[in-house]
Amino acid sequence: MAADTNVPPGVLKAREALKDVPHEPGAKKKDPILVADKVVRRFGGLTAVQVDHIEIQRGAITALIGPNGAGKTTFFNLLTGFDKPNEGNWTFNGSPLGGVAPHQVARKGMVRTFQLTKALSRLSVIDNMRLGATGQKGESFWRGLVPALWQGQEKEITERADELLVRFKLDAKREDFAGSLSGGQRKLLEMARALMVQPDMVMLDEPMAGVNPALTQSLLGHVKSLREDGMTVLFVEHDMDMVRDISDWVIVMGQGQVIAEGTPDTVMADPRVIDAYLGAHHDGTAHDSAEVAAEVAAEAEGGKSDE
Repeated sequence: MAADTNVPPGVLKAREALKDVPHEPGAKKKDPILVADKVVRRFGGLTAVQVDHIEIQRGAITALIGPNGAGKTTFFNLLTGFDKPNEGNWTFNGSPLGGVAPHQVARKGMVRTFQLTKALSRLSVIDNMRLGATGQKGESFWRGLVPALWQGQEKEITERADELLVRFKLDAKREDFAGSLSGGQRKLLEMARALMVQPDMVMLDEPMAGVNPALTQSLLGHVKSLREDGMTVLFVEHDMDMVRDISDWVIVMGQGQVIAEGTPDTVMADPRVIDAYLGAHHDGTAHDSAEVAAEVAAEAEGGKSDE
């Protein structure tokens, strides 16, 4: 027990919630925040996603991994309303999300980032942050004509935005155009802007893609801090070092289906995962599990391209 004294409370809570969960596809969780059933997306004759059942544990960091073309980003798009499935349903905090528009999904407390950042380049960093807040009174045409009705809220929103910019070390860029930021800084801005919604769950699509190594540790620290703040994180990533470092649980997709679940170490040694990444069992050759697991990590590291 003494070894756990330096472990952050959020990590301990996640471990406790997941300790008895079976390491199998579609495993039921103690307190799932997101539950999806029979979600299918076809493009012509190609079935890109065919997820029978998936549950995301509340308060944990879950990685969604798999080889290129496994359907990870498509599944993200379906869950957040940016694409529509051919069939299936899913709930967030017990509320059905099928057919719900992306902005309404965000208002319900589930926000996402993208592989390619969506910062508004010709607006300042602080204005990008302000736009992330929901329920702004000044967005109504008639109320917007009466500053007294929205100025107080605008001040609160700006104060919250400034606090987040300090937290993400972007306060020095406050008045700069978002388009002038580096790729890594745009990732930070997008994550900070997502928190303006005060979400219950944050979904990150390849947060490390295109990020300068100098900012990698900063981004990792921010993702971990989301869990300590009580948020749930689901992220797509090819960087296996990141997956091992921050994940409480890993879900693996292959050819549109969930093929494995478990802790990072368990999943990396799972024959189904090895098979999905390398086709290790198709040649009938025996492989050393540790050696092949290392190859899986290397293969994933080299596959950081868009799906």
